[in-house]
Amino acid sequence: MSLLFRSRQQGAQQVKISGFRRFVMFWVHNAQQAVASLGELARYPLASLMTMAVLGLSLTLPATLYVVVKNTETIGADWQHASEITLFLRKDLSQQEVSTFHKRLSLSNDVESVRWIDKNEALQEFREASGFGDALNALENNPLPDVLLVLPVANKRGTAQAQALAQQLSNEREVEQVRLDLDWLQRLEALLNLIRDGLLALATLLCVAVVLIVGNTIRLNINSKRDEIMVMKLVGATDGFIQRPFLYTGVWYGFVGGFIAWLATAMVIWWISGAVADISELYQSQFRLSGLNFNEMMVLWLVAIGLGLLGSYIAVRKHVRTIEPQ
Repeated sequence: MSLLFRSRQQGAQQVKISGFRRFVMFWVHNAQQAVASLGELARYPLASLMTMAVLGLSLTLPATLYVVVKNTETIGADWQHASEITLFLRKDLSQQEVSTFHKRLSLSNDVESVRWIDKNEALQEFREASGFGDALNALENNPLPDVLLVLPVANKRGTAQAQALAQQLSNEREVEQVRLDLDWLQRLEALLNLIRDGLLALATLLCVAVVLIVGNTIRLNINSKRDEIMVMKLVGATDGFIQRPFLYTGVWYGFVGGFIAWLATAMVIWWISGAVADISELYQSQFRLSGLNFNEMMVLWLVAIGLGLLGSYIAVRKHVRTIEPQ
Protein backbone atom coordinates (compact mmCIF):
# COMPACT_ATOMS: atom_id res chain seq x y z
CA MET A 1 0.00 0.00 0.00
CA SER A 2 2.86 2.32 0.89
CA LEU A 3 4.63 1.49 -2.38
CA LEU A 4 1.53 2.38 -4.35
CA PHE A 5 1.24 5.67 -2.46
CA ARG A 6 4.90 6.46 -3.08
CA SER A 7 4.60 5.72 -6.77
CA ARG A 8 1.60 8.00 -7.06
CA GLN A 9 3.43 10.73 -5.14
CA GLN A 10 6.47 10.45 -7.44
CA GLY A 11 4.18 10.58 -10.49
CA ALA A 12 2.54 13.73 -9.16
CA GLN A 13 5.95 15.34 -8.62
CA GLN A 14 6.95 14.45 -12.18
CA VAL A 15 3.75 16.04 -13.48
CA LYS A 16 4.46 19.15 -11.43
CA ILE A 17 8.03 19.35 -12.68
CA SER A 18 6.90 18.68 -16.22
CA GLY A 19 4.25 21.41 -16.00
CA PHE A 20 6.75 23.88 -14.53
CA ARG A 21 9.25 23.10 -17.25
CA ARG A 22 6.58 23.64 -19.90
CA PHE A 23 5.77 27.00 -18.35
CA VAL A 24 9.44 28.02 -18.33
CA MET A 25 10.06 26.78 -21.86
CA PHE A 26 7.01 28.69 -23.08
CA TRP A 27 8.57 31.96 -21.99
CA VAL A 28 12.01 30.91 -23.19
CA HIS A 29 10.61 30.17 -26.64
CA ASN A 30 8.78 33.51 -26.62
CA ALA A 31 12.00 35.35 -25.75
CA GLN A 32 13.86 33.48 -28.49
CA GLN A 33 11.19 34.33 -31.06
CA ALA A 34 11.13 37.98 -29.94
CA VAL A 35 14.91 38.25 -30.40
CA ALA A 36 14.71 36.36 -33.71
CA SER A 37 12.02 38.74 -35.01
CA LEU A 38 14.20 41.70 -34.03
CA GLY A 39 17.10 40.14 -35.90
CA GLU A 40 14.84 39.66 -38.93
CA LEU A 41 14.06 43.38 -38.88
CA ALA A 42 17.77 44.15 -38.64
CA ARG A 43 18.33 42.24 -41.87
CA TYR A 44 16.30 44.89 -43.72
CA PRO A 45 17.01 48.04 -41.68
CA LEU A 46 15.87 50.62 -44.22
CA ALA A 47 12.48 49.02 -44.91
CA SER A 48 11.91 48.34 -41.20
CA LEU A 49 12.88 51.87 -40.18
CA MET A 50 10.56 53.37 -42.80
CA THR A 51 7.59 51.41 -41.43
CA MET A 52 8.48 52.44 -37.88
CA ALA A 53 8.86 56.07 -38.97
CA VAL A 54 5.45 56.05 -40.67
CA LEU A 55 3.90 54.65 -37.48
CA GLY A 56 5.66 57.19 -35.28
CA LEU A 57 4.99 60.22 -37.45
CA SER A 58 1.33 59.21 -37.80
CA LEU A 59 1.02 59.46 -34.01
CA THR A 60 2.98 62.72 -33.82
CA LEU A 61 0.13 64.91 -35.10
CA PRO A 62 -2.51 63.81 -32.55
CA ALA A 63 0.12 63.88 -29.80
CA THR A 64 1.07 67.46 -30.69
CA LEU A 65 -2.57 68.54 -30.88
CA TYR A 66 -3.12 66.93 -27.48
CA VAL A 67 -0.29 69.03 -26.03
CA VAL A 68 -1.80 72.18 -27.53
CA VAL A 69 -5.25 71.39 -26.11
CA LYS A 70 -3.74 70.58 -22.70
CA ASN A 71 -1.92 73.91 -22.56
CA THR A 72 -4.99 75.79 -23.76
CA GLU A 73 -7.08 74.18 -21.03
CA THR A 74 -4.48 75.27 -18.49
CA ILE A 75 -4.70 78.87 -19.68
CA GLY A 76 -8.50 78.72 -19.65
CA ALA A 77 -8.52 77.36 -16.10
CA ASP A 78 -6.24 80.19 -14.95
CA TRP A 79 -8.50 82.77 -16.58
CA GLN A 80 -11.58 81.24 -14.99
CA HIS A 81 -10.00 81.38 -11.55
CA ALA A 82 -9.05 85.02 -12.10
CA SER A 83 -12.64 86.08 -12.90
CA GLU A 84 -14.54 88.39 -10.54
CA ILE A 85 -18.17 89.34 -10.10
CA THR A 86 -18.74 93.08 -10.23
CA LEU A 87 -21.61 94.42 -8.10
CA PHE A 88 -22.89 97.96 -8.82
CA LEU A 89 -24.74 99.10 -5.71
CA ARG A 90 -27.73 101.40 -5.48
CA LYS A 91 -26.80 105.09 -5.38
CA ASP A 92 -29.16 105.91 -2.51
CA LEU A 93 -27.33 103.66 -0.06
CA SER A 94 -25.50 105.28 2.82
CA GLN A 95 -21.86 104.51 3.60
CA GLN A 96 -22.98 102.55 6.66
CA GLU A 97 -25.30 100.37 4.57
CA VAL A 98 -22.56 99.72 2.00
CA SER A 99 -20.11 98.85 4.77
CA THR A 100 -22.59 96.43 6.36
CA PHE A 101 -23.29 94.74 3.04
CA HIS A 102 -19.55 94.49 2.35
CA LYS A 103 -18.94 92.78 5.70
CA ARG A 104 -21.90 90.43 5.18
CA LEU A 105 -20.56 89.31 1.80
CA SER A 106 -17.08 88.81 3.23
CA LEU A 107 -18.51 86.30 5.73
CA SER A 108 -20.29 84.27 3.03
CA ASN A 109 -19.08 80.70 2.48
CA ASP A 110 -19.28 81.19 -1.30
CA VAL A 111 -16.99 84.23 -1.35
CA GLU A 112 -13.23 84.24 -0.93
CA SER A 113 -12.70 88.00 -0.89
CA VAL A 114 -14.57 91.26 -1.49
CA ARG A 115 -12.97 94.55 -2.55
CA TRP A 116 -14.89 97.78 -2.03
CA ILE A 117 -14.37 100.61 -4.52
CA ASP A 118 -15.73 103.72 -2.85
CA LYS A 119 -17.67 105.98 -5.21
CA ASN A 120 -15.96 109.14 -3.94
CA GLU A 121 -12.51 107.66 -4.46
CA ALA A 122 -13.55 106.43 -7.90
CA LEU A 123 -14.78 109.90 -8.86
CA GLN A 124 -11.52 111.46 -7.69
CA GLU A 125 -9.46 108.97 -9.73
CA PHE A 126 -11.62 109.60 -12.78
CA ARG A 127 -11.27 113.37 -12.33
CA GLU A 128 -7.49 113.09 -12.28
CA ALA A 129 -7.23 110.60 -15.15
CA SER A 130 -9.80 112.04 -17.53
CA GLY A 131 -8.89 115.74 -17.45
CA PHE A 132 -12.55 116.74 -17.05
CA GLY A 133 -12.07 118.15 -13.55
CA ASP A 134 -13.88 121.44 -14.16
CA ALA A 135 -16.85 119.71 -15.76
CA LEU A 136 -17.10 117.18 -12.95
CA ASN A 137 -16.93 119.96 -10.34
CA ALA A 138 -20.09 121.39 -11.84
CA LEU A 139 -22.03 118.23 -10.97
CA GLU A 140 -24.20 118.48 -7.89
CA ASN A 141 -24.12 114.77 -7.09
CA ASN A 142 -21.66 111.95 -7.64
CA PRO A 143 -22.95 109.96 -10.64
CA LEU A 144 -20.85 106.90 -9.80
CA PRO A 145 -22.12 104.08 -7.57
CA ASP A 146 -20.19 102.13 -4.98
CA VAL A 147 -18.75 98.95 -6.47
CA LEU A 148 -17.91 95.62 -4.86
CA LEU A 149 -15.57 93.19 -6.62
CA VAL A 150 -16.44 89.69 -5.44
CA LEU A 151 -14.00 86.81 -5.93
CA PRO A 152 -15.80 83.45 -5.48
CA VAL A 153 -14.24 80.51 -3.66
CA ALA A 154 -12.38 77.91 -5.73
CA ASN A 155 -15.37 75.59 -6.28
CA LYS A 156 -17.56 78.49 -7.41
CA ARG A 157 -15.27 79.86 -10.15
CA GLY A 158 -16.47 77.67 -12.99
CA THR A 159 -18.79 79.13 -15.60
CA ALA A 160 -22.00 77.55 -14.33
CA GLN A 161 -21.17 78.05 -10.63
CA ALA A 162 -20.16 81.70 -11.11
CA GLN A 163 -23.37 82.41 -13.04
CA ALA A 164 -25.45 80.85 -10.26
CA LEU A 165 -23.65 82.95 -7.63
CA ALA A 166 -24.09 86.12 -9.72
CA GLN A 167 -27.81 85.40 -10.03
CA GLN A 168 -28.01 84.92 -6.28
CA LEU A 169 -26.21 88.21 -5.59
CA SER A 170 -28.44 90.09 -8.03
CA ASN A 171 -31.39 89.38 -5.75
CA GLU A 172 -29.80 91.29 -2.88
CA ARG A 173 -31.58 94.50 -1.91
CA GLU A 174 -28.41 96.60 -2.08
CA VAL A 175 -27.43 95.48 -5.60
CA GLU A 176 -28.62 97.41 -8.62
CA GLN A 177 -26.64 95.63 -11.35
CA VAL A 178 -24.38 92.57 -11.62
CA ARG A 179 -21.75 92.11 -14.30
CA LEU A 180 -20.13 88.76 -14.98
CA ASP A 181 -18.31 88.69 -18.29
CA LEU A 182 -18.22 84.97 -19.00
CA ASP A 183 -19.28 85.07 -22.64
CA TRP A 184 -15.68 84.80 -23.83
CA LEU A 185 -15.08 81.89 -21.45
CA GLN A 186 -18.08 80.09 -22.90
CA ARG A 187 -16.74 80.70 -26.39
CA LEU A 188 -13.37 79.35 -25.28
CA GLU A 189 -14.99 76.22 -23.84
CA ALA A 190 -16.97 75.69 -27.04
CA LEU A 191 -13.80 76.09 -29.10
CA LEU A 192 -11.96 73.61 -26.86
CA ASN A 193 -14.80 71.11 -27.21
CA LEU A 194 -14.60 71.46 -30.99
CA ILE A 195 -10.83 70.92 -30.92
CA ARG A 196 -11.23 67.86 -28.66
CA ASP A 197 -13.80 66.30 -30.98
CA GLY A 198 -11.65 67.04 -34.01
CA LEU A 199 -8.61 65.62 -32.22
CA LEU A 200 -10.49 62.44 -31.34
CA ALA A 201 -11.70 61.98 -34.93
CA LEU A 202 -8.23 62.67 -36.36
CA ALA A 203 -6.55 60.35 -33.85
CA THR A 204 -9.02 57.58 -34.66
CA LEU A 205 -8.38 57.89 -38.41
CA LEU A 206 -4.60 57.94 -37.94
CA CYS A 207 -4.73 54.92 -35.62
CA VAL A 208 -6.74 53.01 -38.23
CA ALA A 209 -4.16 54.03 -40.83
CA VAL A 210 -1.34 52.75 -38.58
CA VAL A 211 -3.10 49.40 -38.13
CA LEU A 212 -3.58 49.08 -41.90
CA ILE A 213 0.05 49.98 -42.63
CA VAL A 214 1.43 47.49 -40.11
CA GLY A 215 -1.04 44.83 -41.24
CA ASN A 216 -0.08 45.25 -44.86
CA THR A 217 3.65 45.12 -44.01
CA ILE A 218 3.16 41.90 -42.01
CA ARG A 219 1.07 40.44 -44.85
CA LEU A 220 3.90 41.00 -47.30
CA ASN A 221 6.32 39.45 -44.81
CA ILE A 222 4.08 36.39 -44.48
CA ASN A 223 3.79 35.97 -48.24
CA SER A 224 7.57 36.16 -48.61
CA LYS A 225 7.89 33.24 -46.19
CA ARG A 226 5.06 31.16 -47.60
CA ASP A 227 7.24 28.15 -48.44
CA GLU A 228 8.90 28.24 -45.02
CA ILE A 229 5.50 28.31 -43.29
CA MET A 230 4.30 25.29 -45.31
CA VAL A 231 7.39 23.30 -44.33
CA MET A 232 6.85 24.20 -40.67
CA LYS A 233 3.26 23.00 -40.84
CA LEU A 234 4.40 19.75 -42.48
CA VAL A 235 6.65 18.98 -39.52
CA GLY A 236 3.82 19.69 -37.04
CA ALA A 237 4.22 23.35 -36.06
CA THR A 238 1.02 24.91 -34.75
CA ASP A 239 -0.49 28.13 -36.08
CA GLY A 240 0.28 29.83 -32.77
CA PHE A 241 3.96 28.93 -32.98
CA ILE A 242 4.15 30.20 -36.56
CA GLN A 243 2.23 33.41 -35.83
CA ARG A 244 4.25 34.41 -32.79
CA PRO A 245 7.33 35.87 -34.59
CA PHE A 246 5.08 38.03 -36.77
CA LEU A 247 3.26 39.30 -33.68
CA TYR A 248 6.57 40.23 -32.09
CA THR A 249 7.48 42.04 -35.30
CA GLY A 250 4.40 44.21 -34.85
CA VAL A 251 5.37 44.86 -31.23
CA TRP A 252 8.87 45.98 -32.33
CA TYR A 253 7.28 48.27 -34.93
CA GLY A 254 5.19 49.88 -32.21
CA PHE A 255 8.05 50.01 -29.70
CA VAL A 256 10.40 51.93 -31.98
CA GLY A 257 7.54 53.87 -33.59
CA GLY A 258 6.40 55.09 -30.16
CA PHE A 259 9.90 56.38 -29.44
CA ILE A 260 9.93 58.16 -32.80
CA ALA A 261 6.51 59.69 -32.03
CA TRP A 262 7.71 60.97 -28.65
CA LEU A 263 10.91 62.38 -30.15
CA ALA A 264 9.09 64.08 -33.03
CA THR A 265 6.47 65.54 -30.66
CA ALA A 266 9.20 66.92 -28.38
CA MET A 267 10.92 68.52 -31.37
CA VAL A 268 7.69 70.14 -32.58
CA ILE A 269 6.93 71.50 -29.09
CA TRP A 270 10.50 72.83 -28.82
CA TRP A 271 10.15 74.46 -32.24
CA ILE A 272 6.96 76.36 -31.42
CA SER A 273 7.78 77.09 -27.76
CA GLY A 274 9.88 80.09 -28.83
CA ALA A 275 6.94 81.70 -30.62
CA VAL A 276 4.68 80.99 -27.64
CA ALA A 277 7.21 82.61 -25.29
CA ASP A 278 7.33 85.74 -27.50
CA ILE A 279 3.53 86.03 -27.41
CA SER A 280 3.52 85.56 -23.63
CA GLU A 281 6.01 88.38 -23.20
CA LEU A 282 3.80 90.70 -25.25
CA TYR A 283 0.96 90.03 -22.80
CA GLN A 284 3.36 90.24 -19.81
CA SER A 285 2.74 86.60 -18.94
CA GLN A 286 5.11 83.93 -17.62
CA PHE A 287 3.33 81.13 -19.48
CA ARG A 288 5.57 78.48 -21.04
CA LEU A 289 4.46 75.64 -23.28
CA SER A 290 4.70 72.28 -21.51
CA GLY A 291 5.17 69.04 -23.43
CA LEU A 292 4.32 65.44 -22.59
CA ASN A 293 4.98 64.34 -19.04
CA PHE A 294 6.25 60.87 -18.13
CA ASN A 295 2.80 59.28 -17.79
CA GLU A 296 1.65 60.73 -21.12
CA MET A 297 4.82 59.47 -22.78
CA MET A 298 4.14 55.97 -21.44
CA VAL A 299 0.56 56.13 -22.73
CA LEU A 300 1.80 57.20 -26.16
CA TRP A 301 4.33 54.37 -26.15
CA LEU A 302 1.73 51.77 -25.11
CA VAL A 303 -0.71 53.03 -27.76
CA ALA A 304 1.98 52.65 -30.44
CA ILE A 305 2.85 49.14 -29.26
CA GLY A 306 -0.84 48.21 -29.10
CA LEU A 307 -1.48 49.46 -32.63
CA GLY A 308 1.52 47.56 -33.96
CA LEU A 309 0.38 44.38 -32.21
CA LEU A 310 -3.20 44.82 -33.44
CA GLY A 311 -2.13 45.31 -37.06
CA SER A 312 0.11 42.24 -36.96
CA TYR A 313 -2.55 40.16 -35.20
CA ILE A 314 -5.15 40.95 -37.86
CA ALA A 315 -2.68 40.05 -40.62
CA VAL A 316 -1.46 36.75 -39.16
CA ARG A 317 -4.94 35.56 -38.17
CA LYS A 318 -6.13 36.10 -41.71
CA HIS A 319 -3.16 34.93 -43.79
CA VAL A 320 -1.28 32.27 -41.82
CA ARG A 321 -4.35 30.05 -41.63
CA THR A 322 -4.82 30.18 -45.39
CA ILE A 323 -1.33 28.76 -46.02
CA GLU A 324 -1.62 24.97 -46.02
CA PRO A 325 0.78 22.36 -47.45
CA GLN A 326 -0.47 20.75 -50.65
